[in-house]
Amino acid sequence: MSPRILIVDDDPHIREVLRVALGKAGMTVTEAADGRAALVRFGEDRPDLIVLDVGMPEFDGLEVCRRIRRTSQVPILFLSARDEEIDRILGLEIGGDDYVTKPFSPRELVARVNVILRRAAGGDRAAAPEELLHGRLRLDPQQHLARFGDTPLTLTALEFSILRTLMTRPAVVFSREQIMSAAYHLNIQVSDRTIDSHIRNIRAKLAAAHCEDAIETVHGVGFRLGRCGAP
Repeated sequence: MSPRILIVDDDPHIREVLRVALGKAGMTVTEAADGRAALVRFGEDRPDLIVLDVGMPEFDGLEVCRRIRRTSQVPILFLSARDEEIDRILGLEIGGDDYVTKPFSPRELVARVNVILRRAAGGDRAAAPEELLHGRLRLDPQQHLARFGDTPLTLTALEFSILRTLMTRPAVVFSREQIMSAAYHLNIQVSDRTIDSHIRNIRAKLAAAHCEDAIETVHGVGFRLGRCGAP
């Protein structure tokens, strides 16, 4: 069954470019021209991924993402004509999986979509360990489930991938480049601040589950897993 992609952009030319590129990649595409229509289509179609423009009428893309994240962790790739760092960080911190600025390469965008879809589907689950344990933190890569103690964690596919990378070698300090490589699986340029945003999201979700020592920052080097409630 081909992946179902919802394209949300108020520019019909952008929607056409994406429809053709994603269609050639074997994906089924639906469209919405504004934020309100996007929420309706999302509720009706339940797509596997959303390509979501930031600047739109009838709710901008950030507000659409906030509303969707109340009930769903469907992967979201933001599009924006603005390349300001604060916009990228905000988009990622409210639950976006990736961020692409206009003008963009359709081939690169399709590559990013494929990476996100593979990650959301579990990637190499057959080769994954049944469960990763560290302190009170548990990750089940085969079922794509995460828990801290008795509290389930709602992670995006990318957040899950980053946390899994850290848990495979909990004593090791991972550089941002190593985390990027493990999480994205393709030679795609991702800024350091993008990784920092995802790390902040993971920390916040674990803190909400009463884990205050989830990920340690080793200044000038990168990140490693904290004690995660271990005695």
